[in-house]
Amino acid sequence: MPQGSWLGPLSFLVLINDLKPNCLVHKYVDDTTLTELLYDRTKPSSMQSFFHQLLNWADQNDMVVNLTKTKETVFGPTVIASNIPPISASSYQIQRASEIKLLGVHIDSNLSWHTHVEAVVSMAIQRLYFLKQLKRAGVPRTQLLHFYISVIRPVL
Repeated sequence: MPQGSWLGPLSFLVLINDLKPNCLVHKYVDDTTLTELLYDRTKPSSMQSFFHQLLNWADQNDMVVNLTKTKETVFGPTVIASNIPPISASSYQIQRASEIKLLGVHIDSNLSWHTHVEAVVSMAIQRLYFLKQLKRAGVPRTQLLHFYISVIRPVL
């Protein structure tokens, strides 16, 4: 499939349709998220085993998991996170991140909105600055309004 074709994402989804480790799997285009819910704090995490299932599946399907882009996040109190061992693949240890961006939403390990709101405000400020520059350049008011509606408002 040529890169950039409109059939590319659809064919990729068909190729990864049989990826089914024994945990919750969220697939979106070329991103896959494995999720494990730990209801009982005394039970150990099985995420290492789920991750090895993913690596075995990728090997069987002639695919490669980019370990440098792979992140692990533990949501909840830091006491829980410190009791869960990090995930590793052969000799490479997966980076544990305190915040991630998933489908455009910034999520931190405390599940607060602070990180996401900061990111949205930062993007809006940059775009508002550009709107200000357009106004200084003498762009007509109707075009400024069009810029606001199409570029700034979707971010907010």
